[in-house]
Amino acid sequence: MSLHVGTSGWAYPAWKPVFYPEKLAQKKFLQYYSTRLNAVEVNYSFRQFIKEATLQNWIAETPEDFKFCVKAHQSITHIRRLKDVDEALTRFLDSIQPLAAAGKLGPALFQLPPNLKCDTVLFDEFCAKLPRNFQAAFEFRHESWLVDEVFRILSKHDVALCFAESDEFQTPIVLTATYSYYRLRRSEYSPQARREIAERLARGLQARRELFAFYKHEERPESALYAEELLKLAQTAAA
Repeated sequence: MSLHVGTSGWAYPAWKPVFYPEKLAQKKFLQYYSTRLNAVEVNYSFRQFIKEATLQNWIAETPEDFKFCVKAHQSITHIRRLKDVDEALTRFLDSIQPLAAAGKLGPALFQLPPNLKCDTVLFDEFCAKLPRNFQAAFEFRHESWLVDEVFRILSKHDVALCFAESDEFQTPIVLTATYSYYRLRRSEYSPQARREIAERLARGLQARRELFAFYKHEERPESALYAEELLKLAQTAAA
């Protein structure tokens, strides 16, 4: 069982001095971040293919068990909209291969646009293109996707339904893969709400699931502190 918790991004000077030390140089943020959290969600990859030199720096700066969950490039999800994606998908997978080779790649997040409605045939064909033993999570932002047939397709390919929540929308919790992916993106989380999330993850750990959870990126340090709290609370509750 394993729990990977972090935030969506780490390069926030506004997290000083509450999370990052006041005099810490920004180029050392990731190294320090990885001493307190064990995963990060990379949104930068949605618009840019990450250079191999950058990935190698990230690999060198983080512990062996640290995980990077990389958002799929917009050419796949927003431009091609899952159609005729062989070239774009291959380029994206090739770009993150260094993380996979280092054992530091978590699930890739495929976030579909809000105006993309459900197409089960297209979706099944796309999932079939994903490599074996490749972890992926889908965040659906149109309600038409949240149906049993889509859940069946996800289960067939061992792909996770991303449990995303915001002030306007919440994905149902349906287990479709051997791992789970949470995006915690409400504007506020009360102490009680944070405890309930930790208890839910603890139950997943007790069931021997691999779990990934990320608080939204903020220009305030609370998201990093909440993530650190979640990691500790869930591990303690599961013990």
